[in-house]
Amino acid sequence: MKEFIRLYLDAYKGLSAPAWMLALVMLINRSGAMVIPFLGVYMINHLNFSLEDTGTVLSCFGIGAVAGSFLGGWLTDKIGHFKVQLVSLILTVPMFFLLPELNTVVKLAVGVFILSIISETFRPANSVSIAYYSKPDNVIRSFSLNRMALNLGFSIGPALGGFLAAVSYTFLFYGNAVAAFFSALLFFLYFRNRKGNEKKEVIATEATSNDPKADRSPYKDLLFMLFSILSCIFAICFFQLLSTLPLYYRTVYQLTEANIGVILAFSGFVVFLLEMLLVHIAEKRMTARAVIVWGALLCGLSFLILNLAHGIWVLYVAMFVFCISEILAMPFMATVTLQRSSLKTRGAYMGVNALSFSAAHIFSPFVGTRVAAVYGFETLWYGTAITLLLTAIGFLIVMKKMRLSTF
Repeated sequence: MKEFIRLYLDAYKGLSAPAWMLALVMLINRSGAMVIPFLGVYMINHLNFSLEDTGTVLSCFGIGAVAGSFLGGWLTDKIGHFKVQLVSLILTVPMFFLLPELNTVVKLAVGVFILSIISETFRPANSVSIAYYSKPDNVIRSFSLNRMALNLGFSIGPALGGFLAAVSYTFLFYGNAVAAFFSALLFFLYFRNRKGNEKKEVIATEATSNDPKADRSPYKDLLFMLFSILSCIFAICFFQLLSTLPLYYRTVYQLTEANIGVILAFSGFVVFLLEMLLVHIAEKRMTARAVIVWGALLCGLSFLILNLAHGIWVLYVAMFVFCISEILAMPFMATVTLQRSSLKTRGAYMGVNALSFSAAHIFSPFVGTRVAAVYGFETLWYGTAITLLLTAIGFLIVMKKMRLSTF
């Protein structure tokens, strides 16, 4: 037991103060993340949209996210990660106040599209900021700390959101706005004059890269683009968490918004509790290729479990496996991206990394809701599991050819 506690505490040692503050900003921001997990349920139950129209609106979030990722990566290299993050946080506040007033498919689709452009510019800038403020020997754990804070916030937000939705869906949007405001305020006060590691190599990208084209565009890096496509396919499956899974809980299991919020909160709590420990162990004992492959396989298993038995306990078992897959795959995807970039192209590379996940926001709800509507959720879960199996094989092949120096 003492050895376990020591190992757990070691996972947190050596992280810089700015890395902790970035995590706190993320925690506050994501604690207000009540809208997106319930947006599909909101459109069907409150606005009486069809399943297909709901999928279309959610896909508009993805289209905006793609544009935001392009914009965020470009702006980060041009004006810096601090300004991009601050403006993104500030501009999301009025958008969340506006969304409850949009009650038609077209109006809500446009509103969600604009919101996602603004909010997703934050992602590549935040990734660069984590690398910028991290100590060179613990970048992976700094990303994990940030994701741990995100998931703790995701545990708090949906749990609170589920209860607020039972009173009024409007409170969900207002809660998001308030959280975005306070996270912007904290971010500005702490980081406005703070220096980081801009003269250091966070991951030895230029000194150790096997490719001599240190300043190449990510779009000319064939292996990285294949890796990004695989990451996008993984994310399409993963983001069923935000679209079809809540609808599955609602329509098949007849769960209330509050009960759906509890399951989503459980997922955030599991990641919060275990991510730093498991990443710390994986970083020492496994290659990035093995970790990401196992993450993809476990994600497929989590969806397969939903078809193997029926009962509330099945939902929690599947969600636990889903969380372990997230812990293994996501942090290492970000660090692989950093490994392929140089200091001059870091924003562009992180923009492509964000783009692969943003594009998934388009296809995940669009495909998921339509497969569920025509063929049923059982077919959707089998198809998702098979897709993730093939994705794991793809990661195995592509990452072997990448020959990343630190993995």
